[in-house]
Amino acid sequence: MRSAMTWALAALPALAGCTSYRPLPLALDAQPQQSAAALRHATALPPTLSVDDVAVLAAENNPELIAARTQRGLARAQVLEAGLLPNPSLSVGYEFLISGLGTTNPITLAVGQDLRSLVTLSSKRRAARQSARAIDASLLWQEWQTIAKARLQAVDLIEGEQQRQGLQRELDVLLDRAARSRQALAGGDSTLPALLPELTAAADARAQLDALVRTQESRRRDLNLLLGLAPEAPLPLDPHIALTPIDAQAVKHSLEDLANRRPDLLALQLGYRSQEERVRAAILAQFPLFSLGVAGERDNTDIKSAGPSITLDLPVFERNQGNIAIERATRAQLHEEFSARLISARSEVLALLADQQLQQQQLAGKRVQLAELGEAAQRAESAFRAGDLDERSYIDVRSSDSAKNQEVLAMEQLLLEQQIAIATLIGAGLPAASLDADAASLSRAATARGPETLP
Repeated sequence: MRSAMTWALAALPALAGCTSYRPLPLALDAQPQQSAAALRHATALPPTLSVDDVAVLAAENNPELIAARTQRGLARAQVLEAGLLPNPSLSVGYEFLISGLGTTNPITLAVGQDLRSLVTLSSKRRAARQSARAIDASLLWQEWQTIAKARLQAVDLIEGEQQRQGLQRELDVLLDRAARSRQALAGGDSTLPALLPELTAAADARAQLDALVRTQESRRRDLNLLLGLAPEAPLPLDPHIALTPIDAQAVKHSLEDLANRRPDLLALQLGYRSQEERVRAAILAQFPLFSLGVAGERDNTDIKSAGPSITLDLPVFERNQGNIAIERATRAQLHEEFSARLISARSEVLALLADQQLQQQQLAGKRVQLAELGEAAQRAESAFRAGDLDERSYIDVRSSDSAKNQEVLAMEQLLLEQQIAIATLIGAGLPAASLDADAASLSRAATARGPETLP
């Protein structure tokens, strides 16, 4: 018996495992990239980046996404942990003989294994696997949102540049007129009241241009941050925006299988499946704690004995009813959350479609007005040069034309933003997924970067 105890104690360090500690120091010198060429990209970058090029770069290089993807490792570890049985227990007792008729010191030795964990093992494994898939789907949704955000910011920058160029052209004309009027005033051929409208209009145009320039700089910094670029890093963008037009009927039809395509809805369904397994495991855990083992003993008269050892909980009071109630309530909550999210997603898409239809109608009317104001501005230019129109009226017509042009550009930008938002909300470009797919396939879908998969 003494020999058995010695071997048992000697085996403990080996049974404890062989994993060793390795430090993982923080990257205290982490810096944003200084150019777009330094970012991770699968193919050579063109001289100017399209909206889709920017989206792909964001999916590959966004620092928050890179950090979030480490959740996959945690999910895999949880799957591993859920599939492991608890270690068997070993108990050793040694008593010193103080008095009496005994001839040796008594020793007890017992080895046992909890069998209740076998009952719930499969449910726990399935719950962990579904949770891992849910994490993959959640990461895919986070990537999808980052892609949409990058596209929106790129569109805003490109459209904003067009607005800036229009304001700059208008300001140049107004400054040229003001300079001519100053010369005329200095030569005695004009009056100060004639100069004031031009100065006022030029000041207003300058204020609008300065405000837009500040907005553009803020947009550029935000986009650089999204891509992991330094704020001052140059990012050449293609001025031409190519987005697939939205087909309202096709969008409405796509809402029928929205729950099988949008990653966040897939994540909720997988999370619900995981909770179903937790409910099942809680019900199976009503099985009383049952430990089976072998025990041996040597008493103080050197008589040795050995035999099976059974430990059984009596399910009189607890019976795991509290945990069952908690898991069932959590399942009911997830059930209603999924329904609410699905209803909200569909309603949001339909609302955006209705709003886009209204915006398109209004834009058509504004384009007609812009064409009329453009013709009026040309006639005013000719009349002013011929001396048939006063300075104030000429400036008013030009200002109205410029303001309407900026209004049309802003509405076109809004329609492009809505188009991207609708495509993102319906998961355009994403294939319908199977909830029975393993986590690896969801992970491969999440890391697909081709432009054809972008919303």
